[in-house]
Amino acid sequence: MLTVAPDWAYALQLLHDPRAPRIARTTLRAVLDGHGLDDLADTAELLASEMVTNAYRHTGGPSSMRLRGLPDGRLRITVRDTDPTVPPPFDKPPCPGAGTGADVVDVEAENGRGLHLVRLWADNWGSCLLGDGDHPWPGPRGKLLWIELVRRERFTMAA
Repeated sequence: MLTVAPDWAYALQLLHDPRAPRIARTTLRAVLDGHGLDDLADTAELLASEMVTNAYRHTGGPSSMRLRGLPDGRLRITVRDTDPTVPPPFDKPPCPGAGTGADVVDVEAENGRGLHLVRLWADNWGSCLLGDGDHPWPGPRGKLLWIELVRRERFTMAA
């Protein structure tokens, strides 16, 4: 059986610590810089930070972040945590109309907007429950939230 390896992959284990989002952002920026993906860094940093912050705020255990370079200039960011509850909007599949105002978010709410930002800015996203006996991987119960960002060509205007 032939398998194709990704261009690259990195995994970061994060303790349940309020510094985890900052550590994730710093690591992410260094990895993207090292692979010449600086153009994805600002968006990737914001979205990864929201996902890691969600893992810290809503779980009592550790989390992890995985970065993976995919073909065609795509970047996949996966965050795993110990809570088996998939939060909105990751509890529904990506759909046409995401990012077009189809989802109404209370802009005055103190919480709950971060993962909606992820849904609006990511090119693809999803979730997966872990450790409930239906999956081949071992380990504690929890979930994965993942997003993909697509590298776009930069256009320059001639003077």
